Amino acid sequence: MTVTLSQLWLPILLAGIFCWFASALIHMLIKYHNADYKKLSNEEQVGDAIREGNPKPGLYHMPHCPDMKDMQNEDMQEKLKKGPIAMISVFENGLPPMGKLLGQQFMFFLIGCLLVAYVATITLTSASDFMGVFRLSFVVSFLTFGYGLLPYSIWLGQPWSNSLRYLIDALIYAAVVAATFSWLWPTAA
Repeated sequence: MTVTLSQLWLPILLAGIFCWFASALIHMLIKYHNADYKKLSNEEQVGDAIREGNPKPGLYHMPHCPDMKDMQNEDMQEKLKKGPIAMISVFENGLPPMGKLLGQQFMFFLIGCLLVAYVATITLTSASDFMGVFRLSFVVSFLTFGYGLLPYSIWLGQPWSNSLRYLIDALIYAAVVAATFSWLWPTAA
């Protein structure tokens, strides 16, 4: 017998909530992501230079090369050799809007769990056993919450150690989702 998304509303909701709490514990109690960012030795001078340019919030790359054909330009090649090569995220000034950010993080988990549920409904039936539901939910959750982050280390200069920590997070979230879906999977009557 097939399982529908509407039958999975509770596991979707609870798995999203449980992942949100797991994320909070990771970032507020365990804090291994504190190693993700480094402090510049000349932070004040760099901050002054950025403030002087008054950039709007966004993602910036320096030196900026809008087209790959410009890489052949001697001036661009010299800038790349001289460095630094950097990606800079500029945020709104002031304290981070934590309510908004935490709400967006919850929506990330909720939508991720909805996607996992969708794959489960087209793959599993109500006759599926605990381990079958767990294995599928675990793999799809890991792909949903983690694997897509690797290009940040491949292309954007994020240290591989950062990606490894995010993959550990994804394994935790995958275990949480898989356990929740397996526990609450509708069985044939």
